[in-house]
Amino acid sequence: VYFLLYKPRNTISAVSDDKERRVVTDFFGGVSQRIYPVGRLDYDTTGVLIMTNDGELSQQLMHPKYHIPKTYVAKVKGMVDPMSIKKLERGIKIDGKKTAPAKANLISADRVKQTSIVELTIYEGRNRQVKNMFMALGFPVQKLKRETYGSLNLEGLKPGEWRELKSFEVNS
Repeated sequence: VYFLLYKPRNTISAVSDDKERRVVTDFFGGVSQRIYPVGRLDYDTTGVLIMTNDGELSQQLMHPKYHIPKTYVAKVKGMVDPMSIKKLERGIKIDGKKTAPAKANLISADRVKQTSIVELTIYEGRNRQVKNMFMALGFPVQKLKRETYGSLNLEGLKPGEWRELKSFEVNS
C-alpha cells in the first residue's frame, strides 16, 4: 500500500515514540496494514512524506543513485545572497563530505525581519541535510517544508491529511 501524508509540525517520522509524542502512523487509524515512513522529516519540519509497506520501493526512493528530487522551502535567518545560492548549487561540505549539487532559488527576502525564503531541491537525503547546508553558510533554518518528493506534491491536502497514491504515481 502507498500513501502520501502532509506531515504536520510536532510529529515524529516513526511508527512509535518512547516519549509518547505524536507519530506519523497516528494519522492512519483506518489502515489495517503495517506501514512506515520513507525516510524522515524532523519533528518541526512539515511536508510530503510517503508511507508504505513496500520495503523495496522505500529503498529505491531513498538511495541517492536514483537521483529523486526533493524540493524544500526554507525560511532562514539572514539575508541570502547570490553567492550563497551558488554555493548551495555547487554543494556544501558537511562533516567533511560535500553534498551533491542542488538547485536553489531565492524566493524572497525581508530586510526588516532579516529573513530569507529559499527553495532548495536536493537529490540525496542525509540526516538534517537541508538544515545543515544552510547552517554551514550561516543561515539557521527557522521553518522548513518539503514541497515535493519526485513528482508528488501536497496539492489538495492540509497538514495531517493523507491520500492513497494512484498506481501511475507509484510507477513514476
